[in-house]
Amino acid sequence: MHHHLQHGAVAAMDRGPAHAPEDLRTLVELPDELRLHMLANMRDHLLALQQIQEALAGDEFETAAQIAEQRLGMTSLERHGAHAVGPFMPEAMRMTGTEMHRAASQFAVTVSDASATGDVRPALADLARVTAQCVACHEGFRVQ
Repeated sequence: MHHHLQHGAVAAMDRGPAHAPEDLRTLVELPDELRLHMLANMRDHLLALQQIQEALAGDEFETAAQIAEQRLGMTSLERHGAHAVGPFMPEAMRMTGTEMHRAASQFAVTVSDASATGDVRPALADLARVTAQCVACHEGFRVQ
């Protein structure tokens, strides 16, 4: 299926911009400073996900937990300035973001448990819930 979707995207690019699909995501207009701040936060979220995966690959469960909680979890809200950008977000976007942060905090607990149990599967399932929220937000919203 992935190959099929990828092929369709390449075919759409071959047709050029005149045939580009319409972007139906909700436009979220932010002041420039907040837009740049939000985009930087999202890039940091991606970096955190990559670092978590590296930690998991090395059986460094406590490192993965710390990254998740400090950079993605509920603890990260103040660091990311959620209070400043939140009022500009549509309610559905704010709820999706909050669910991502909650899922990351839950992952931090589950991955810490993996160090005692040796079973990383529950942590991987929780990590998938984190990224599912990222996907949902990026599918539904765009910033400008």
